[in-house]
Amino acid sequence: MKNTFTTLSKILLISGLALSLPLALTLTGCEKKDTAHGSDDGHGHGSEGAGAGGGAGKEGEAAPTNRVDIPASVRQNLGITFAKVESRNVAQTLRVPGRFELLPTARREYRTPLSGRVEILVSQYQKVEPGTPLYRVDASGWRDLHEQTAATRARAESMVPLLAAQAEHEKSLAEKVVLWQERLTQLDELRGAGGGSATQFIEARATLNASQSELAVAKGRSAELAAQKAQAESDLRSLTARHEVLTRGAGCSDGHNDATPGSIYTVCAVEPGIVESIGITPGGLAEENRMVLALVQPEKIRFHARGLQADLGRLRDGLPARIAPPQGGSVDLQDAMTGELQLGLGAEADERTIDLLVTPGTLAGWARAGVSAHMEVTLAGGTPELAVPQSAVVRDGARGIIFRRDPADPDKVIRMEADLGLSDGRWVVLASGVKEGDEIVLGGNFQLMLATSGSTEKAGHFHSDGTFHEGSH
Repeated sequence: MKNTFTTLSKILLISGLALSLPLALTLTGCEKKDTAHGSDDGHGHGSEGAGAGGGAGKEGEAAPTNRVDIPASVRQNLGITFAKVESRNVAQTLRVPGRFELLPTARREYRTPLSGRVEILVSQYQKVEPGTPLYRVDASGWRDLHEQTAATRARAESMVPLLAAQAEHEKSLAEKVVLWQERLTQLDELRGAGGGSATQFIEARATLNASQSELAVAKGRSAELAAQKAQAESDLRSLTARHEVLTRGAGCSDGHNDATPGSIYTVCAVEPGIVESIGITPGGLAEENRMVLALVQPEKIRFHARGLQADLGRLRDGLPARIAPPQGGSVDLQDAMTGELQLGLGAEADERTIDLLVTPGTLAGWARAGVSAHMEVTLAGGTPELAVPQSAVVRDGARGIIFRRDPADPDKVIRMEADLGLSDGRWVVLASGVKEGDEIVLGGNFQLMLATSGSTEKAGHFHSDGTFHEGSH
């Protein structure tokens, strides 16, 4: 009867539920069944018969064992989780709190290069790929650019025949000047021989002068037309360059802005990302260079912590670092990320801290901008030792207790007194009794300790409702 009350006390402590009469009857029946079994299953569940010293024990008393049954249903009800024993440099690990932040290159803002009415084509938090249309701007400036480009191109092209005609006119005038120069030379030779007419000589001189004057005007006109053509070509290049800049900046590779050269200017995503914010009301008017929306690449993050300036003598760029999730959450403590330490360029004089940065090589699923965690920097010196999370060790009086998963049967755990070594506040060294890769109970270990406290030499098992019974099933 005394054993029955002891068992009921542990059941109330583990399950936290008020037991009804039918449950009490069920437990009593379970104890009778344990007594009636009377055979050893080879795993220490116990049998009636021999005691610890080999002599006859009390009827129904289990043989000594430190194993406890934890089938899948019990693990689920008690929230039992495991952490693996791993090799860590506990003695030379510096841990500092911090948080994840976006890299400066993670965010891209999309602004309006032209003023006009904006139509938003995406929604906040929508995931987009390169080339996805983001918004359209009904911009008169876009239409004006097309019209100016077309007019300037026509003007530049029209200068070609004008320059050709002017060149022909200039050529004919040059030939005319040559003829009158020859005529004037002949008349001058006749006068020297005592013949010729002074009137003819004067008229030839006047005609030559007039022809030379016309040729000079024609050359000036040719130069003017050439300058106009050069200006038109320069204007065309400028307009074309602006068009190309706007088209390339729009990020639309399938000709959104060339198919219908009207007033609609479409902007597409240049890089993949998620729409972080929208800075304008859909359908609203936007001035030139107004921010319309921002895209962010959430995977471009780094971890930012603040260390003490007193540790500067132990810190340097390139030290191995580990980003571990915070304790007490649903994230596995061993779901960590690794990277190299980078010291910040400056320091905080008032708080006497220095920036510590780590960009993980591979991101875990829980890593997000703004999530707090811990940076664990492995300093020079020290040797790796087998360690488990500090919370895997539970106290039973003055003794530290751990529950190691039975390698031969994953539905059993072995209660062990922990041979504890150095602790850094989060990890503790196990000096003996375990090997690397062993699974130690992390979540639910307190319930296991309560259920086995004071009766660790008795076999036991859990029911699916989370209650613990001494003896085998």
